[in-house]
Parts: sequence; structure tokens; C-alpha cells
Amino acid sequence: MIILKSLQEIEKIRKACLVVADALEGLREVVRPGVTTRALDEYAEKFIIAAGAIPAFKGYRGYPCSICSSLNDQVVHGIPSREIVLREGDIISIDVGAVLEGFYGDAAVTLPVGRISPESERLIRVTEESLNRAIEAARPGNRLFDISHAVQSHVEGQGFSVVRDFVGHGIGRNLHEEPQIPNFGPPGRGPSIREGMVLAIEPMVNAGESATVIKEDSWTAVTADGSLSAHFEHTVAVMADGPWILTKR
Repeated sequence: MIILKSLQEIEKIRKACLVVADALEGLREVVRPGVTTRALDEYAEKFIIAAGAIPAFKGYRGYPCSICSSLNDQVVHGIPSREIVLREGDIISIDVGAVLEGFYGDAAVTLPVGRISPESERLIRVTEESLNRAIEAARPGNRLFDISHAVQSHVEGQGFSVVRDFVGHGIGRNLHEEPQIPNFGPPGRGPSIREGMVLAIEPMVNAGESATVIKEDSWTAVTADGSLSAHFEHTVAVMADGPWILTKR
């Protein structure tokens, strides 16, 4: 069941989302060659707690850390580690969630580590563009797969592939709520988009084929062909006059 939120509930979700937005903004300054992904996790956890919130991911279904840090061919759910050191030319996707006063916020970015290749830059740019196009489709009267199609059409038009094994989701009092939001599908299909829906829209885009594999840690998803992957996410409220990006200042 898709839960529509009141304006008061959306305002509370917004508070959690701003903690996430500010944590990600701070992480941009921390990401550099020589830093471990565990250091990124420690920074984010301290930031979220100092803001009066709780890291949403830590302990969720047994997940051990406060952020997901997915490096290069890792698509999502990479586990931070003191053994993983960022190197010049890497790209890293960082997914952050926070819960504040019983409501969740969730967002992700993919960042360059130092100077990266033109192809890596293009992958990041196209993935973020696809998120922006998807958000524009999150308007009352449209259908859910209009969001999906906005991602797929842009990504595949640029020669990349959309990940089909993981999806976006509703969010509110729970981290994952209905509806599921694939990043592919025909326009004009799926549930009607209605005012009060709050959606975590998150394109995951591979430079190569779309297939993924879960590693032996039971969390980290990597591209099956070893190609690079990028991930962007915003929590978005559907309002009468259009989408409101809650995880953006």
C-alpha cells in the first residue's frame, strides 16, 4: 500500500533529509586519495549523531555500518573498511540515510577521487542527469513508470545500461515503503503519481552491461562484467505544483 503523507509529515521527513544532505556535502570535502572508506563512515556517523539523528543503515537487516561506500565496479551496498583506501582516479558512490523524530531521509552521490578519466566523468554526469529527469516526471497525474522511463531513455541513449536488480522506493516512517521504483519500464504504466507521495528515486547506471553479482559478504553488489558503476539518489515529495527535492538545500 502506498502511504500518502500530510504536509506536516513531509516537513518532518524534510528535517531528516537535511541531515543527510549536509552529511553528503561534508563528505565531498573528505573524499580524496589516501582516505579509507571506514574514515568516511566514521565522519558520517559522527555528523548524523551530532545533528540529533540516528544513522538509518546501521543495523538495518544486519548491515554493519552507517553509510554504503561503493567503489568503482561496486554498484550499491559496499561496506566501509579500513582496508579500502581511495586512490586517484577512483569513483565512489556514497549512500547516506538518517532517521530523525521517527522519519527517514535517504540520498546518494557518486564522487570523483582526484582526477578521473573522461569516461568516468561522463558516467557520473549522465547518471545525475537521469536522476534529474526522473524527478521532473514525479508529478501528479503522471504514472510511476514515467519516472522509470525517464531514467532508462536517457541512460541507454548515452550508451550506458540501467541496473535492473535494485530499485528506488517509497520512504517515510520506514526506510523502504511502497512503491518500488524500477529504473526501466514503459511510460504511462504503473500506479498514478499522487500528491503526498514521498519517493527515494535512485538511478544506478553501469558503463557496461546491466547484470550484477552479490559478493561473499552478502551485501556488496558489483557489475558482473567489472565495468564502472554510478549511483545518485534524492528523496522527493510529490506536491501539487511539482516535485520537492527534500535532500537538497
